[in-house]
Amino acid sequence: MKKSLFAWCVATAPIACVLSAPVMAADATTAAQLQALDTRIRALEVEGQKLREQTASALAAADAARAELEKMKAAQQSEQVSTQQSAAMANVSAPIESSGPSAGGANGNAFNPAIAVIMNGLYGHHSLNPDHYVRAGFPLVDGTGPGKQGLSLGESEVSFAANIDDKFYGQLTLSYDDDNGKIGTSIEEAYIDTLTLPDGFNVRAGRFYSNIGYLNSHHTHTDNFVDRPLAYQAFLANQYGDDGAQVRWVAPLDFFLELGGEIFRGESFPTAGANQGGVGTHTLFAHAGGDVGTDNSWLAGVSVLKAKTSLADDGFSGDNTLYVADATWKWAPNGNTKDGGVTVRGEYFLDRRDGTYALPADAKLDLTNPLLNQPWVGDRRGGYVEAVYRLNRVWDLGYRFDKLWAPSSGPFANDFDPVRHSLELTWRNSEFSFFRLQYSHDDPTRSTTDNAIYLQYDVSLGAHGAHKF
Repeated sequence: MKKSLFAWCVATAPIACVLSAPVMAADATTAAQLQALDTRIRALEVEGQKLREQTASALAAADAARAELEKMKAAQQSEQVSTQQSAAMANVSAPIESSGPSAGGANGNAFNPAIAVIMNGLYGHHSLNPDHYVRAGFPLVDGTGPGKQGLSLGESEVSFAANIDDKFYGQLTLSYDDDNGKIGTSIEEAYIDTLTLPDGFNVRAGRFYSNIGYLNSHHTHTDNFVDRPLAYQAFLANQYGDDGAQVRWVAPLDFFLELGGEIFRGESFPTAGANQGGVGTHTLFAHAGGDVGTDNSWLAGVSVLKAKTSLADDGFSGDNTLYVADATWKWAPNGNTKDGGVTVRGEYFLDRRDGTYALPADAKLDLTNPLLNQPWVGDRRGGYVEAVYRLNRVWDLGYRFDKLWAPSSGPFANDFDPVRHSLELTWRNSEFSFFRLQYSHDDPTRSTTDNAIYLQYDVSLGAHGAHKF
């Protein structure tokens, strides 16, 4: 029996092997496929993890970008508010000169104009009685001369300024002045400026100070000395302003270049009579400036005023041409002129006249007056140089040299040339107030000398205008 069973097994073994071979092969293939599938799944899982990480990174980046955008928007809004506030303050004495739209938009300040009040007082002591003061070769007109003896209220003013709309800016300045008992309140300036003319053009119309020279367009309370230079007193009665229109163009260059012209009625000294149909005065001016490194800057210009005059305050009638050249150099560490540095400035005047002299209407006839109705033809000259050293934000010290060259012919011919030296020391508590002590040694004629001491205060209430160069 055992032998039979063994024989059966031996006989059936090959058959079993044959039958089981395909099954084993199939099992091996399935295992390989499973292995491949497992490998693929793992790869996909890795890829998915990478995608999740990239998505998270992208979302984080988007959140950061959104936060930065909100921060930029907040900064831009803050800057716009600051710009509007600065523009409102600067507009008091210096309108926006950009050719682009106004920062405040239309009617930004329509119901809230910037208001500025300037007040100054003066004590003056003169060794020469101001009532006896005469200047060789140059007749004195109202508002010029040595000033008053003792305490006095200087010229005070109130200004209103605002952007009228998106295209125009307006300013009104009223002044109060007491000239030896002649109290006067006048419209010092009242003008409009364009804001959006293309290509650097700007038009001004109304009553305003001419842009000739350097100091003429500046209000006197911004000067470095108590009084205006002799040349400004002699040729412009301190400052020339009138009713008129002005066109200016600022060139699109890397440095400052300004060209312009003006027409005026011709009623203010040195002109009078509103000749040529009420357009008696014409001016042309050019100014250029720039930086030299980081510590130095400069500004220079040439100007001409040409007028047809009838019986001006000094008695002149005829054609008057005034040429002015000006130059300013500033040095300050890193260009910061508020905390220190030196400013040197000079202007030169050439006054050319071709007309006649007649006694002014309000003048008294006495032996000191020139002969009546005589020719007044010839040249007169004048100029000044001043240097101001800014010790720090509080103190500055300055010196000015003045000289006039009298005419050699005409009703005021004289062989003596007036000359003056001035020293000033200024203490500034802030941009809104200062006190100034000044000494002047003036030789107006060959035989007279005026030594003068001044103590001046000047304060600004309200919006404070931007300082010009």
